[in-house]
Amino acid sequence: MQTYSNNKKKIGNKAWHIIVIVALFSFLLTPLLVTLLFSLSTDWQNTILPKGITLEWYKVLFTDERFLFAVGRSFLVAILSVGISLIIMIPTVFIISVYMPKLEKYLQIIVLLPFALPGIVAAVGLIKLYSSGPIAISGTIWILIGIYFIVLMPFIYQSIRNSLRSVNAIELMEAAEILGAGKLKGFVRIVLPNIMPGVIVASLLSFSIIFGEFVLANMLVGGSYEVVQVYLFRILSQDGHGSSATIITFFTIVFILYSLVLKIGNMKPKKQSLSNAEEEETT
Repeated sequence: MQTYSNNKKKIGNKAWHIIVIVALFSFLLTPLLVTLLFSLSTDWQNTILPKGITLEWYKVLFTDERFLFAVGRSFLVAILSVGISLIIMIPTVFIISVYMPKLEKYLQIIVLLPFALPGIVAAVGLIKLYSSGPIAISGTIWILIGIYFIVLMPFIYQSIRNSLRSVNAIELMEAAEILGAGKLKGFVRIVLPNIMPGVIVASLLSFSIIFGEFVLANMLVGGSYEVVQVYLFRILSQDGHGSSATIITFFTIVFILYSLVLKIGNMKPKKQSLSNAEEEETT
């Protein structure tokens, strides 16, 4: 009897969990599904369901040069921002973590500063800074890259720092130096391949953050360098079907990026051993 009551209780708890999960996903996905349905509808005004289904709005969207240029600009900004951030942050985090651990607390304070500064406050300050004087670059791609570098610092730092800890970079470098490898060669041949999954996760996460950011892009560059977020904001007041198609396309891109982050983040790093590196060196 006790076993039967325990099993009944477990089944009841499982059913309750399923109900909560279904209700949560319904709450989160219903607006997206309605947007998707509206982007595929021919006419949907006074009926519960649309009167017809069409791909015309997506055809119009993907033949719109303004949209294609906006997506291209967003990818360009993301690639440059992430690339520059990785080139600067990876060596910085590695050197401080391995050779200058006493400075790590100061680096943590610096990289956490973007969390304490609201986006709109940063945008107003940067507009004032870049609107005049010797660094007057307001309205260009470089102001976006500069501010995105600051925004991405905490995420890249944390990912790289965790990867260095998981592979025990200090011991790897000590072993590499004992075997005759220099600091640069040990980092490039031993440490970097081991932390590559973390680097990829940081890159994709940074891409998705940049694609989802609107306040800074709209206030700093606006129409002078229209990225996809600004394009979406402007088309919302012009065409309901077109804006719905844009939202779904935008969400799909971000969803793909986050899926790649989760997939790569769950992969176990394939470590490059010191013996393999020595064999490659001798050959």
